[in-house]
Amino acid sequence: MFNSKKVIPIAGVCLMLLGFAVWRVYDALGQAADLATTAPTMQASNPEIERINQDISSKKSSIDQLKSRQNQYKQAIQEKQAEQDSLQNELAIYDNRIAAAQANIEDVQLNIEKTELEIKKIDLQIQDSQADIERQRQEIATALGILYQTGDKSDLEIMLLNNNLSDFIDQVQHIKDLNNGINERLQQIKETIKQLENNRFDMAFKRLTLKSLQEDLQNKLADLTAEKEGKQMVLSQTNQSESEYQRLLGLALQQERQADADVSKLEAQVRLKLANSSKFKEIGETSTGYIWPVPKNTITAYFHDPSYPFRKVMEHPAVDIRAGQGTVVKAAASGYVARVKVGTGGSYGYIMIVHPDGRSTVYGHVSKIYVSEEQYVNQGDVIGLSGGMPGTNGAGPYTTGPHLHFEVRMNGIPTNPLDVLP
Repeated sequence: MFNSKKVIPIAGVCLMLLGFAVWRVYDALGQAADLATTAPTMQASNPEIERINQDISSKKSSIDQLKSRQNQYKQAIQEKQAEQDSLQNELAIYDNRIAAAQANIEDVQLNIEKTELEIKKIDLQIQDSQADIERQRQEIATALGILYQTGDKSDLEIMLLNNNLSDFIDQVQHIKDLNNGINERLQQIKETIKQLENNRFDMAFKRLTLKSLQEDLQNKLADLTAEKEGKQMVLSQTNQSESEYQRLLGLALQQERQADADVSKLEAQVRLKLANSSKFKEIGETSTGYIWPVPKNTITAYFHDPSYPFRKVMEHPAVDIRAGQGTVVKAAASGYVARVKVGTGGSYGYIMIVHPDGRSTVYGHVSKIYVSEEQYVNQGDVIGLSGGMPGTNGAGPYTTGPHLHFEVRMNGIPTNPLDVLP
């Protein structure tokens, strides 16, 4: 027979046990909701990163101070160039150029060190981002586990397992907060991953910058070596005699003017001669632009360069490309060899090629010539060897070291070679 007195206590005990279980779930949900809605500190302060930032700031300060020194050397060079040409001024210019080259080396070295620090900083940021993602993943996994435990309960069950409507509403709100917190964390992970990808891109870019700076450092070291050699050549050529310096300078400028006049006069004559040449027209139809006559390298003097030592006497009508003595010289474009001047006895040597597009090219300070006048050449053909070393064939009476003097003229008028070179 049904005994109501025995049932009631059993039901009460069951309700107490269920209430205790609900309290445990409720408490866990509260902790998980707090966990899920607490925003993480993105890229929390890292002592190592802070130290690197201080080092980077110090490098920047040193670079700024170095820029001031470089400007002083530049100003000193300009002041000396504005004065009358003399051996003393020439040597002073070299001294400042050497100091400037050394400052350039120091500048590049500081930038290399700064870039290495920035790479290290980015690497640490990447590590922190990866750790942040893993931490958030673990927290979301915990919250999802709690949702899974309560996810199969209906609203009616939850209401029955609570003492009153207020507790029911609180628990439903906690579940809602938990879901919102998980969504918020997922969005934060998405943002962290995006930042991680940006950091990796920055890392790749910085490595390219570092490689470029290291190459630039090698060029600056070569500049320094060339400047020192140039000064030594000036001392050797002149025997530290002002009169000998002036004599060589005058002779060099005289030969350059003569070469300029010859090239300008010959330009028109050759084009008139080639007006009906089928070979010349064929070259023009297959022309493919211009290439560097020697390996692309440091330019030691630009077209109409304001720092050209003899600008007061004549504008520099070319670019001077650094090239070791005996470097192979190639035709920058296909054309007709109009002039070959062999530099014997210390005189200036050069090659002139006329091209169908209205331009002509001149290759100066050549130590050896492998082509003849009235010969057709194709782009890239070897036409001679570079020079410029004092006392060698084609160098001319006064040079400051091996290089190729390269001119590009349009209808006989000098133009900037860099406008056509790739």
